[in-house]
Amino acid sequence: MTAPLIRIEQLTRRFQSGGGVLARPRAMLAVRDVSLDIARGEALGVVGESGCGKSTLARLVLRLIEPTSGRVSFDGTEITALPPAALRRMRRRMAMVFQDPYSSLDPRHSLAQVLAEPFQVQGQPLPPDTIPALLAEVGLPESLAASHPHQLSGGQRQRVGIARALALRPDFAVLDEPTASLDVSIQAQIIALLAELRDRLGLTYLFISHDLGLVRYFCDRIVVMYLGAVVEILPDPAARPRHPYTRALMEARFAPDPAQRKSLAPLTGEIPSPFALPPGCAFAARCPRATDRCRRESPALSADPTHPVACFHPL
Repeated sequence: MTAPLIRIEQLTRRFQSGGGVLARPRAMLAVRDVSLDIARGEALGVVGESGCGKSTLARLVLRLIEPTSGRVSFDGTEITALPPAALRRMRRRMAMVFQDPYSSLDPRHSLAQVLAEPFQVQGQPLPPDTIPALLAEVGLPESLAASHPHQLSGGQRQRVGIARALALRPDFAVLDEPTASLDVSIQAQIIALLAELRDRLGLTYLFISHDLGLVRYFCDRIVVMYLGAVVEILPDPAARPRHPYTRALMEARFAPDPAQRKSLAPLTGEIPSPFALPPGCAFAARCPRATDRCRRESPALSADPTHPVACFHPL
């Protein structure tokens, strides 16, 4: 078997807030002891509710923020140990597509300037005809090169963001909810474009989303996160969930359908504060299968290589 392109080992990120004369500092674990491999050419999905640590994990993988502990390796090189100059060179092989296509683009720059920026940052000359080629690659006409972001639709702006991410021909791209702010019809076009680029360029994706249905359609494997920790890794999109939280996410897709809604078992209880996680399983307060053991002990992700799950009473 070939070595994975990305290897994440016991990655943890702690944030601290507050502190002062009248307030004690508070700490939270945004990402807790995450270990994952991403194979070359794979589209790995990461899903979970807002605040579960998906975007923090993505930024840790690219080392846009520093981990509290743990390691990330890219193509056999540990990037968490690289000095800034070496990390900048390594980032030529990495890219990110952001959730909001408008705020991720400089409103003062034309599209030509936006697409030339990666070359400037890396100190590389801009090859001739690069701008028209990048625009054509994402389905935009060359005539838009002089336009500014405010003159484009949301879908066009996201295509520019994708073109910028591909400018240096990376091997790996993080897609941080790239369709969340788009209309449904435009979402389908962007997903089709990303799938076509992956096949043609041999890209590896880390796809962040809260929409489990979209992730099941687009990705090869699915990582489910809850309050910073991985609770299940679905080996393929059609796999049946084994963790009660994953099943609840899948059932939530049918909530708008009155016929389906009658058969759903909604989650009860409150989400624990990430600043004061309870002992035991963080999901126990909302889980219909929780026992005293779940409230005392924290389940580790099982060693089953085919379908890991962090649950004492899996489905």
